[in-house]
This record gives sequence, structure tokens and C-alpha cells, in this order.
Amino acid sequence: MSDRWLYGWGLAAIGLGGASLVVPLYAVELGGGPVTLGILAAAAAAAGAPGALVVGRLADRTGNRRGYVLGTVAVVAGGLALVAGVESIPVVVVANAAIWFAFAAATPVLTLLAVVGAPESEWSDRIARLNEWQGVGWALGLLVGFLVIVGAERLAGLNATTALRVVCLVCAASAGAGWVVAARTLPADPGPGGGPAPRRLRRALRGAARFGVRGAGFPFTPSRVDARGLNPRRFVRRFTPALALYFAAVVLVFAGFGTFFAPLPAYLAGAGFGSDAVFGLYLALNVGAAVFFGGAATLVERYEVALVHAGSLAVRGVALPAVVVVGGALAAAVPLFVVVGVTWAVIAVSAATLVTRLSPPIVRGEALGVYSALSTVASGAGSVVGGWLASAGYARAFAVAGGLIFAGVGVVLVLRWRVVDGAASAERTVYSADRTE
Repeated sequence: MSDRWLYGWGLAAIGLGGASLVVPLYAVELGGGPVTLGILAAAAAAAGAPGALVVGRLADRTGNRRGYVLGTVAVVAGGLALVAGVESIPVVVVANAAIWFAFAAATPVLTLLAVVGAPESEWSDRIARLNEWQGVGWALGLLVGFLVIVGAERLAGLNATTALRVVCLVCAASAGAGWVVAARTLPADPGPGGGPAPRRLRRALRGAARFGVRGAGFPFTPSRVDARGLNPRRFVRRFTPALALYFAAVVLVFAGFGTFFAPLPAYLAGAGFGSDAVFGLYLALNVGAAVFFGGAATLVERYEVALVHAGSLAVRGVALPAVVVVGGALAAAVPLFVVVGVTWAVIAVSAATLVTRLSPPIVRGEALGVYSALSTVASGAGSVVGGWLASAGYARAFAVAGGLIFAGVGVVLVLRWRVVDGAASAERTVYSADRTE
């Protein structure tokens, strides 16, 4: 099967990368404050979680994968065009939720398309390639937004509101071009049930190289997981205390991420950063994550994963509130945002490794799905809290974000003590099973 359809999704990912920041900035330009941004992010999270589950199952049941992918890309393009044409914050919130519903809905279907027609030995590599196309497209979307704003404001003399509308239209055009390319290159539908077995696909997902740069500054949508064949009853029966403890840490740290990132665009605008500078900071954050995924994998392989995970969370727990300390100093903010991005690479790789090692082999797919769902819901709840706290002071909101992350660090350290030094030596047992599966 030809991989030319990845070009189409790469173009759509450019639109999504730009949308991740231009829509919040546009909401601020329309008069929205941190509370508005909290609602905006929470709505995106609430829309994304069911999108991945429902559409993935429907596509697998009906076999109409082309139609679902084309439909979701069309929603992204249409949603961005709608945002550019309105001045109503409620409409912007609804359109943004539709965009991220579409993105989350496309994720499991694209994963299936990536492996259809390929031998199982190549599935992990194909999924990794899909991750890379999406991650690179996301970062390019931020770069495009930066360049368009610089051109619109400094060369064409447009005001900030108009410049952001132009970015929305450029992102919509990129997604529209992706739809055209995808319509011409997507493979034919195999029919109902004509896909890989769920357990084998989940194993390939675990083995694929990770490149989830979007989570570096946008922790509000589900990860790439296969939602087919999940068995909640079986998962509950196999649920272990160690895994439950780690999931408590996940809720805390992702609530902290949401508390910080939801009101961040409003803070940066109030601190004196123009839209071009904000795009530049987010680009630095995403590039920092992208270039360190390989190094993160090396750290996890070389050192104890729980300590690596706790350490990266602790660094991020310090770095996020430090944004208030640097204020409007761009020279100090850029390296700080790079550090925030680098820590995300380590957190993403070590978290997936921890979930895999702490889960009994039979429910690892379900465990990764629960991790994705919990992180999405927690970040959405944190977004609302962050917006509310930031309305009374950004220092308070960012301090709470750091506190939640450090509470999660404490839980991870307790988990390490219980798992590594406990009588059952659970992690060593699970790790052995992971190596022999």
C-alpha cells in the first residue's frame, strides 16, 4: 500500500498545530480572559475523549475508514474557517471543540490505515512514521503561524485581530489541501472487520517509537491507542494496587498541566508578548520535545524508569511556575520553554513504559487506554480550575499547577518504594513478563 496519504494527514496536522494556539489567542483578542481559556480547553478535552472511542469503533464496524478520515479533516478545515469569520466567543468555543473532536476521532482510524496491508513485523515502524508525520506537521503549524503573523503585522500592517484571522484561514487552507490529497490517495476500504486483530495492534502501538510532541503544550486530547476490543470487566479484575497508585499520580500531574497551560496564552499576552512571540515560544517548546524523544528513550532504558519519571516531573513542576518569574523577558522565556518541552519527551516515554510494566500482560491495551482517558479528563478539569484561579492571579494558578505536579511526584516515589522494595517485588515480575511477551 502506498504511503502517499500521509502527505494529506501531514497537511491537516499543520492546520491542527496552528489551531492549537491561534484559537486561544483569538479568544483572548476577542476579550476572553483566563476563565474563557479554561472553558475552551476543557471543552476540547471533553469532546476529544468520546471522539476517539466512538468513531474508532464505528469505523472498524462499518469498514468505512476513508469516509471517517475525510469527514474529520473536513470538520477541522470548516471549524478553522468558522473561527476566522466570527467574533462570538461561544461560537469559537463550540468550533474549537468540534476541531478537537475531529482530531481525536481520526486518530484510531489513521492508526488502522497505517498498518493495513503490511506484515505484522512492520506495524510498529509504520505507526512510528505516522507519529512523526503528525508531530512534524504540528510543529510546522506553529512555525507557519509565527511567519504569517510576522508578515501580516510587520509587513502588511494588519492589526492583531486580523492577523490571527489570517492564521486561522491559512490553517484552514492547509487542512483543506490535506483533504484533497487524502481523497486522492487514501486506500480503499477493506469492508467491515477487515483490519488487524486488536491485541496485535495494541502490541504494535506499545512498540512504536513515540513522537507525541503535541502533548508538550496541549495535554487535552487522547493519545494514540486502539480502543477496539477493550474489556472493562477484565481490566477491573486484573487491576493491581501499583497500577491504581500510578493512575492517581497521572490524575494529579495532568490536572497540573491543564491548570498551567489553559490560561497560559492569556498570561503571555498580558505580560507583553505579541502573538508572534507567543507562537515562537510554543514552537521552542515543541521543538525541545521533538529533538529529545530519542534521548528520553535512552534515559528510560539506562536508568530506573520510576526515578527518571519522577525527576522529569519535578523539573517540569519547577519550570512551569518559573514562567511567572521571568515575566516578559523573551530571552529568559525561550530556554525555559525548551526545558518544558524536553521534560515532556521524558514524561511521555517514561509514563508509557511505567503503565506497560505495571500492567499484567493480558490488560496492557486496556491500561494504556485508561491512562489516555484519565490524562485527558484530568487536564480538562485542571483547565477549568486554572482559568478560575488565574482570574484572581496567574502566580496563584501556576503555583497550584506546580503543587499538583509535585504531589504526583510524591505518589510516584511512594510507588517506587512499594514496587521495588515491597515484598512482592511486583515491578521486577512484570518487567520480566514484559520482556518475554
